[in-house]
Amino acid sequence: MTRYGLIGTPLSHSFSQRWFTEKFHREGRSDHHYELFDLPDIDIVPGLLSSTAGLRGLNVTIPYKKTVMPLLDEIDPEAAAVGAVNTIAIRDGRATGYNTDVIGFRKTLTPLLNGFTPRALVLGSGGSSRAVAYVLRELGIKFRVVSRSLERGDMIWDLLDPAIVSVCTLIINTTPVGMFPEVDRMPPLPLDAIGPRHIIIDLIYNPERTLLLREAEKRGAQVCNGLTMLHAQAEASWAIWNDLTL
Repeated sequence: MTRYGLIGTPLSHSFSQRWFTEKFHREGRSDHHYELFDLPDIDIVPGLLSSTAGLRGLNVTIPYKKTVMPLLDEIDPEAAAVGAVNTIAIRDGRATGYNTDVIGFRKTLTPLLNGFTPRALVLGSGGSSRAVAYVLRELGIKFRVVSRSLERGDMIWDLLDPAIVSVCTLIINTTPVGMFPEVDRMPPLPLDAIGPRHIIIDLIYNPERTLLLREAEKRGAQVCNGLTMLHAQAEASWAIWNDLTL
């Protein structure tokens, strides 16, 4: 049996198992299985890697995209530059970390820009935020990261006033606020500052339309969820696990 899986906690929101199970079925890979490993502690990972027979690869989600890195044998240069890992390949007993969120977010963002380089706000400072920031720098987009402390971002939530939101017409939510099952929540944005010039991207994909996206759309903003990113990063993970060309 060839095994893959997802590590993080909680995992009730994830579509990854369904996505890969359907892929295995389409490709006739009846000996392939994708499992959810809901881990209460990151220190469980080395034991999981060494004791899970047939394990070829893992995806990594909240809250372990950064803390998993020291536990791996090797880090891909791009993942090292991002400072976060969301994909692990296991080859000959060695675990190598990669970041396919970069590919996923690039494919999500680029069609929405139409050649423009707006100022951006990145909500949150976790592992996904680092991939988003990497792509924004790559595209020459100026941005600020909103976090709970200045140690993790360059702006705290209390300073996020309407004037800043009005100027920053690209806003990307990388936090889990609004994710299933807490679908009645959203990041504390001053909604009155959002209008038709805005592009609002929420990396959450469950639900497909978060409260943030619904409220932004009411105000004329262009909105996008995380499904495109999910699919693109999943395909990239598959390519890495099977030594295919990205």
